[in-house]
Amino acid sequence: MTNKISCFLLFITCTVLAQQKDSIVPFKHFATAEFLLGKTQDANSGFPDTKLQKSFTISIGNHQDDNYQEWAYRLRYPKTGLAFTITDYGNKEYIGYSATLMPFLEYGVLKKLLNNRFNMNVGVGASYFTQEYKGVTFSNNNIIENNNRAISTRFTWAFKAFFYYDVYKEKNANWRLGTGYFHQSNGHTKLPNQGLNSFLFSVSRQSNHNFKYRDKPVENELPKDNYKKSIQSYFTIRSGFGVNVLSEVFNDKKGVYTIAASYGKILNKTFKIGLGFYYRYYDSFNTYIENGEELIVEEYPHFQENSFKYSTSYGVFVSSEIYLGHIGIEADLGYNIYKPFYEVEWKLNQGFYWDATYEDGTTETVYILGELNSKYELKRAILARLGLKYYLFNNNDSPKSNVFIAATINANLGQADFTELSIGYVHRFQFKEKK
Repeated sequence: MTNKISCFLLFITCTVLAQQKDSIVPFKHFATAEFLLGKTQDANSGFPDTKLQKSFTISIGNHQDDNYQEWAYRLRYPKTGLAFTITDYGNKEYIGYSATLMPFLEYGVLKKLLNNRFNMNVGVGASYFTQEYKGVTFSNNNIIENNNRAISTRFTWAFKAFFYYDVYKEKNANWRLGTGYFHQSNGHTKLPNQGLNSFLFSVSRQSNHNFKYRDKPVENELPKDNYKKSIQSYFTIRSGFGVNVLSEVFNDKKGVYTIAASYGKILNKTFKIGLGFYYRYYDSFNTYIENGEELIVEEYPHFQENSFKYSTSYGVFVSSEIYLGHIGIEADLGYNIYKPFYEVEWKLNQGFYWDATYEDGTTETVYILGELNSKYELKRAILARLGLKYYLFNNNDSPKSNVFIAATINANLGQADFTELSIGYVHRFQFKEKK
């Protein structure tokens, strides 16, 4: 599943780099070499000792300054591209090295005040790790092996949020200082999945190059200030297949099946906002109920009366998206109206092992279930979704009908729930230009 996501991310990244094939003017290409230093945070008790984290990144991409598609104008002419990063986490035995492939979007912050020198860079991609979780033992409720519980799969999701400042600008290059955050986790496709969180500083040199082409007559070019504000209604429906696991003990990958629909508005052919409803079925929940596991028999016997019903969830969400031609960056936030099995999932995943000593002097390692608390209530209620989409038709043309494929990570608040691939259909109507 994660391999498919990696291939999908590479495919849409190439499309991002080629977005200006639909444009009609020259564009600027850049390449960046970046060296990063920092520290990955301890993901769990007994996390391996780490030295200084070191990374090296090569990025290629496009300046969108001369892109006449409306999304470039509305986003104030950002940069788009692809970054490849090699990282040494300072412990080759337990954490090893990673290789990350990441599409990114970079845009200026406070351009006039800071003389166009300050930029924010955000990216979503995939990482490959040379080491993964190898198991753990317990004694007196303490971990006695030094294990990496952050990463338990070779492939993971990767997220980046970085700030850059252009310290020195040459004619065709910029010297930059940066600071920011990296996160890597597998999207709940295998446990444990504490994730790696790294805080880094960097120095980089960005080289700029010009290439020219024209695929439309010069007289068709539009002035950059010719865009009128617009609003358009839309309806979309999607179907998704995801993968997750229930707990470390029940760690087999199972399917998650989703259908969702939403309605809302598209602003200036670039920003989408809407309200939606989803319905979802978890095969891991149903398997646990059908197998009559101990927790079900003792505390939730009514689940066995209708295992399918108690393996489902439904809720509402607010959907937001930025269109970059054929590419969409989507972020959803919502509320789980119904998700009864999450109470079982929480107890299984928030518990811990304990060496119990009985009156006769015998000992036994038992599992203490997690307690339902305010943190549980928040995670049961709040859903989040983040991912990338590829559309068949360019959104800058406001097609009446469009289809897409998407790779997303779904979460209960900030905790990963499952990784998903989905397909969907969008219908637009009531296009209006504002004066």
